[in-house]
This record gives sequence, C-alpha cells and structure tokens, in this order.
Amino acid sequence: MFPKDFIWGVACASYQCEGAWDEDGKGRNIWDDFTHVPGNILNGDTGDRACDSYHRWAEDVRLMKQFGIQAYRFSISWARIIPDGDGAVNEKGLEFYDNLVNALIASGIKPMITLYHWDLPSALQDKGGWLNRDIVSAFGRYARVIAEHFKGRVDTYMTLNEPQCVTGLGYLEGIHAPGWKLGEREALKCYFNLCLAHSEATRQIRQVLGQDCRIGVASCGRLCYPRVDTPAGREAAYKATFNPADWVFSMNIFLDPLFFRRFAEGSPKVVEEFAAGISQADWESMEAPDFVGINVYQGDPVEEDGSMSPIPAGFPLTATKWKVTPEVLHFGPMQIYQRYGKPVLITENGLSCNDRVYLDGKVHDADRIDFLTRYLRSLSQASKEGVPLMGYLQWSFLDNFEWSNGYNERFGIIYVDYESCDRIPKDSAQWYAQVIASNGEILK
Repeated sequence: MFPKDFIWGVACASYQCEGAWDEDGKGRNIWDDFTHVPGNILNGDTGDRACDSYHRWAEDVRLMKQFGIQAYRFSISWARIIPDGDGAVNEKGLEFYDNLVNALIASGIKPMITLYHWDLPSALQDKGGWLNRDIVSAFGRYARVIAEHFKGRVDTYMTLNEPQCVTGLGYLEGIHAPGWKLGEREALKCYFNLCLAHSEATRQIRQVLGQDCRIGVASCGRLCYPRVDTPAGREAAYKATFNPADWVFSMNIFLDPLFFRRFAEGSPKVVEEFAAGISQADWESMEAPDFVGINVYQGDPVEEDGSMSPIPAGFPLTATKWKVTPEVLHFGPMQIYQRYGKPVLITENGLSCNDRVYLDGKVHDADRIDFLTRYLRSLSQASKEGVPLMGYLQWSFLDNFEWSNGYNERFGIIYVDYESCDRIPKDSAQWYAQVIASNGEILK
C-alpha cells in the first residue's frame, strides 16, 4: 500500500508541549505574551507548563520507541536558542535539543526539525515581526545556527509551519499571536517576508549541509476533492483548491512564489497591485522546497461544475467540529504534486476526540482509529496513482496546548493528564504501532 521507504512518524510543536517558558535563559515569545493576556485563550490556559516535555523528553522518546515510531517532527523554540531573536546564542537551549536529538537517534527515530512553528521571539515582534523585512536576515542566521549545530545528526528540515495561519490568524484576524488585525496589503507583506525568510533559511542550510539534506515547508490551506470521481470532477476540485480569489488561506499564496516566482494568475486586484511593487531581484531570490509538507485535516467536496457541494445534516464531525473527509488525503497530495512536482510529506493529520480515562485505567479512542484508518486508506490511493509520498506524521504524539482552544482539544495518541503531566498510551498508539510494523498492510 505504501513505498518500502515510507516514513511513519508523529509530530508536536515547541510551544504546545515543552513548557518551561522562562527557564534556562529562554527569551519571551509572542505566545508567552498572547496567552498571558486575559480573554485571549479559552479558560485562560497558557503553555507555561504544557506537557512539560522540556523535563520529560526522555520519557517521550521511550514511548516513541515502544510504539515503533520511525520519525519525530518537532519544532525548535527560536527564543530558547536566541532569546532576543538575533543576538547571543543560549547554550542551555541548544543543550535541551541536543539531549532530545541524541536520544531519538539512539532509539532509531529520525529527527525532523521545524524551525518556526509560530513562536516568534517577542523582541522581534516588538520591531514589527513578520511585517518587518529585517526578520529575513534574522531568520536566516537562526537557521544557520541550527544547521551548523546539528550537522551530521539532522538532515530533514521544515523552515516554516503553516504560514497561512501565521498571517491569516495572527496578523489579519488577530485570533492567534500576536493578535494583530492588519489590512490585506499588510498581510501580503507578511506573506512575502515569510517567502523571503524561507528562501534565506534554505540558502543558509544549504551552505552548511550542501546536498546532504532535504528542506521543505509545512503548508496548509484549502484542499478540495471531487464529490463524484470523474475527470471533470477532478479538474473542478483542482481549480477550487488553487482558486486565487480566496487567497488568504490558500496553498498557492505561499507556494506559488517559491516555485513559480509569481502569484497565481487571476489573483485579486490587491494581490496584483502588491506584486507590481516586488523587485525582480526579490523574485529571483526565491528558493523552491525539496518537498512539500502538507498539514491536512479536512477538505471540501466540489461538484463537476465547480460549485461547492452542500454538507448534509448529520455529516460526521470531529470533537472540534471539523468535517471527517478522508477523500482529502487521496486528492490533496495528488493536486499538490500535480502543481509543484515535488515529493509530498504529510506533516500533520489527525483529529481531536473527547478522550477520557475509562474505569479500567485505559483510554479507548475508537473514533481516532476509525478516522486514521479511513484517511490512511485514502492516502494509499494517492500513492497508487503515482504521488511520491515521503511519509506520514500523525498529529499529534501527545495531547497538548491547542492554541486558542487551550487544553480543550485532545489530538494525541498519548493521553496527558494536565495536572500531573502523566502519560497514558491510548488504544490508537497500540494500533499505530501495528500500522507501522506492517507498513500499512493491516489497513486493507
């Protein structure tokens, strides 16, 4: 069902699981600031402690090894490494990630590093954050520090996680850190600075590691699938996925500049006017990723005529009220490969369930097993149709801090008691171990 070299892994992010928000010289980041403002986060939750992975990393790695996890995608806290974002390097911060990376390698687990998963150092935000072009060189320097430090140990990098959410939720809608509500032109400036930052980081990593690495991004956005699988339906779904009119949360608003050195044809006037002010030198500085990571949870069905299919009453939903649409893992990767021609890595996929500890002391999450089975069967169809799939990273390894929803959503295959931070493997962890051991054969 899947290639022999297919990688089965899990993912988490620094702010969501580490805790230790002010320990060992770490600087403040925008989520430290944002969560400490009353009213920003459900129930007043913060990531100050989160899952306490900063102190429990060894236990987490042991659990990964126990369940046969082959790769761990984690993000590095920029402010833990360079507290002010562009000054002195904090050796204690590097020591934490040294311990984690060395333990992963010793356990036969491949470390995959995401350089930026939303937790910008506050000192850089005070200077305008992603709205300030100076951030490009700072990000490049940070990327080089990490690449040099982990040379010979880490060869797979994602520069940015979900630039669509960084911009759309953080700088346009203001519901994520830093909580700004800018206009569309300012949002486009943030997007383009993210493109420039990815490109500069890529060059810096390449200078250190040469061709002995893979550098990608973890993108997100609208993904559509045909309600009826016909050639016309597939074409309509492709066009709906990359519709330039609905640009803020599209895949193409970030990826097209990197691959094609332009925004999508037919973009709205505000995008075209912004593009007209971009220098040729900036366009030529774009660096295409080696692979495209996609974070995908749900999709939208499309009719053959291009209209969106109505969602019927009673349609299956997750605990966070996202649609259960396994077809998106068949057609989404196909569309990404069709447009960009690069290998695809599923960098996030999973669901929130109303998990609890049962009377027998275990966590029985049949909903998650059913969901993941359906989605992975669909992903195998993309593989059968020729999409070069690098692997699948389940989101998430641990229940953790889920941004504006605080601790209300549980995405993990490992249950976390947020009072004690004790870990309890869920049924899905045992099931996923069987999937990995069989390279997906048990899904048939």
